[in-house]
Amino acid sequence: MRVKEILRTATQAWSPAPQHPARLALGTAAQQLDASFNTSSALEIFEVDFADTSLDMKLRGTLPTSNRFHSLIWVAFDPEGLSGRLIGGSESGSVTVFSPDAILGAGEDAVIGQSHKHTGPVRALDYNRFQSNLVASGASDSEIYIWDLNNFSNPMTPGTKAQPAEDVSVVAWNSQVQHILASANPSGKAIVWDLRKNEPIIKISDHSNRMHCSGMLWHPDVATQLVLASEDDRLPVIQMWDLRFATSPLKVLESHTRGILSISWSQADPELLLSSGKDNRILCWNPNTGEVIYELPTANQWCFDVQWCPRNPALLSAASFDGRISVYSVMGGRLQHSDPFGTGQTLPPLQVPQPSVETTIVPPLKKPPKWVRRPVGASFAFGGKLVTFENPSVAPQQQQPIARQVQVSQVTTETEFLQRSAELQAALQSGSFTSFCHDKIRSAPSDAEQDIWRFLTVQTFTSTHNYNSTCDLNPAAQKQSSVSPADFFSQLPKKEKDRAPFQIPVSSDTDGLISQALLVGNFEGAVDLCLNDGRYAEAILLSISGGEELLKKTQQHYLQRQTNSLISSVVTQNWCDIVQSCELDNWKEALAALLTYANPEEFAPLCDTLGSRLQAGGTEKRCLQACLCFICSGNIERLVECWTSQRDCSSPLALEDLVEKVMVLRKSIERLRNGEVCVQSSALTERLVQYSSILASQGSLTSALRYLPDCPDQVHTLIHIYICVPASGSLGAPMVPPSSPPGPMMPAPPAPGFLSPTSLPGGPVPLFPVAAPGGAYLPLGAGYPQGGPGAPGAKSFSGAGVPPPPTGTCRRLEEPLNTASLQQLPAEHVGQKEIPAEHMILKTTFSSLVQRCQLAAADPQTKRKLDDASKRLESLYDKLRDQALSPSILGGLHEISRCVSARNYQQGLEVHTQVVSSSNFSEISAFMPVLKVLMTIANKLAV
Repeated sequence: MRVKEILRTATQAWSPAPQHPARLALGTAAQQLDASFNTSSALEIFEVDFADTSLDMKLRGTLPTSNRFHSLIWVAFDPEGLSGRLIGGSESGSVTVFSPDAILGAGEDAVIGQSHKHTGPVRALDYNRFQSNLVASGASDSEIYIWDLNNFSNPMTPGTKAQPAEDVSVVAWNSQVQHILASANPSGKAIVWDLRKNEPIIKISDHSNRMHCSGMLWHPDVATQLVLASEDDRLPVIQMWDLRFATSPLKVLESHTRGILSISWSQADPELLLSSGKDNRILCWNPNTGEVIYELPTANQWCFDVQWCPRNPALLSAASFDGRISVYSVMGGRLQHSDPFGTGQTLPPLQVPQPSVETTIVPPLKKPPKWVRRPVGASFAFGGKLVTFENPSVAPQQQQPIARQVQVSQVTTETEFLQRSAELQAALQSGSFTSFCHDKIRSAPSDAEQDIWRFLTVQTFTSTHNYNSTCDLNPAAQKQSSVSPADFFSQLPKKEKDRAPFQIPVSSDTDGLISQALLVGNFEGAVDLCLNDGRYAEAILLSISGGEELLKKTQQHYLQRQTNSLISSVVTQNWCDIVQSCELDNWKEALAALLTYANPEEFAPLCDTLGSRLQAGGTEKRCLQACLCFICSGNIERLVECWTSQRDCSSPLALEDLVEKVMVLRKSIERLRNGEVCVQSSALTERLVQYSSILASQGSLTSALRYLPDCPDQVHTLIHIYICVPASGSLGAPMVPPSSPPGPMMPAPPAPGFLSPTSLPGGPVPLFPVAAPGGAYLPLGAGYPQGGPGAPGAKSFSGAGVPPPPTGTCRRLEEPLNTASLQQLPAEHVGQKEIPAEHMILKTTFSSLVQRCQLAAADPQTKRKLDDASKRLESLYDKLRDQALSPSILGGLHEISRCVSARNYQQGLEVHTQVVSSSNFSEISAFMPVLKVLMTIANKLAV
């Protein structure tokens, strides 16, 4: 589009590329008169200023001249390092060197040198690209001179004059070889000169004798190629010649309908060649393909000179016979027409009605020009991938396209985080939790951290023994796998400067000794202490708990009531008073008593109560103590809440600290329960999503998918990871099962309660809380026999007579619901469209696949995935009804359907990958990940 305009009939020359801002020099054109028959001439310099939105260009300097110009060039040579030199060839045969700085400064010494060596008009000028002080000129009578701006008075010739003598219309220096010069005549003959030999080395001409040469240019990159333009209306073509095959043109560019007046080859992009002709057109060619890739919107006037701007490669200037110098941009834009008569003047409003301003959208080039193509590029992609490319340099003589590569590399910035995450994943998969915990104890940075890992060590050790016991039918082996309550007791922190002596506060030293004996289950020692101190009642009561033999030994003494709270609690089993009223400094003793005596049904909520009191203390010390209580109770939700209340988990390593504890505790609880654990914790979900995102950003996509919660809020992250993880890889199961919303699917229990160890299906109840729908909190039993894990004299808990479990557990109801009692809901689709008949096979195939998988699936997690897949497929069916899918996606879906029907799921996954990689993500994101999961499950189940 046109961006600037000057009302002049002139020969033009752009300032060299290094100069800023870009300027345009105009010399009054020879052999042209305006309507006033003015014969004056001048050399003017204009500046391109795009801050000015008008079409006007700013005139910066003017120099009156005695002659008009046939040719004008602006070279970068300047001994003073300023604005270079302007060289003009005049109608009188003179070659004049001007100082642009003097013209811009209105100085009187603007003419640096002048020679009248030529005998006729100087129509051709060009400068050497390697030595800008060398200038070639061509005139009539086959005259060609080589000028050295350092010694302007003594030019040289390239060799003997060509015969027969004729005008030299064009001279051009080779762009790749500095001693090669070419000249051309209007008759269509071109001569290539070797200045080292001072003789012509090759002559080329068109055999039709209709090639009247108006322009000649060397290829910017290929040393042996040049183009010739014909002014003859009978042959309005551009011929491309290669001197290696100089018998005929290599290529002929034909699109002009009348003779070509000028050509210009972009130095910034060899695939852009300008030409202007007598057919009032300015065309931009790709000389490699011969295609016209752009046509400038010009007025109905001949343009006798077109030139690219060296400074701004998107600009070009065109000089036309109607007295205009127009500057255009090949990058497109908006063109306004407000001068329908082409006068350049706005008509007075009273003479004729003013036309409305019309705006035309001018498109840019068909392909990006070379200067806007990135030579190199880099972009970060999902999963920590870095995509880079570079455009390799091409040898000038190479015509064949070269292979270009895009490099995809993995960028990792959290090396320690990835290593620790890999160690955690290895421990989770191998089940070697105890050794993992021992390693953490050794590397723990603080005593508090060591205490937590010691408790987790006991928890994992207990779960491992219980797990092995359930897998071993040998009763002797089960008996040998018992764990003493002293294991937990021994891990309680003992090195605290502000701690009271290790005892529950009692009235005397004897009471303290009795309490310590009771804490470790030494009934006989406790009875002896009572007897020695005259406490017969306590001795009798304790002897009852110690067995028949001990009771007989102490029944001779008289039982008297004492007020010792610990003794009373042991006898009456009233532990709520202890955990609710004990001093917080004695939390260890209270916890030890719970480990020794609390019933399984009471253990978890009592530990939580003690932990809540400690957490309410608000200090980091109390919160760490509370974490130990929550580890004992198996309350993952409270552990996360308590830990994050005092620790910043925003950094990867701090988040890894939390996830390690949560995952080890979760796996321990699952082993105790021998089943899956369900946690409904927004805090944990948030942390796991954050953890998965960091893993994904470091390239561990499969690991990220294992930890990512399966919840609707994370569907976009899940889709990204599903698409990026190879279909053949083992995706694993998300660490947190999906939560079930409250509603008729899971009615809330009438009141919160405690579940016995065998009251739930699926094995022993773990130390783990379950959030029931409707807000009821159901902490499950500890899973230990009475008296703690493996306590002496402990008996297995009998499930006889235990009432059925209340509703509201984590498990989804497998039996069909009685929908008669449910309120009738309005239909979601009113007047729902039918799926087109040609696409019904998709719904039939995919729905059948879901049903087959549901019948074969055994574990609840897979069933939940299938239920979710069945729901998400409705989005596909809706798009089929609305006919909202492109033909390529529909074709891919039908191909997947055929693979599913043939039970060829691997082929179906490959087709799935092709569809995803070639489609719009927003169009397929609702259903394509589900199809991948569905085919992966079907392949695993072999249905």
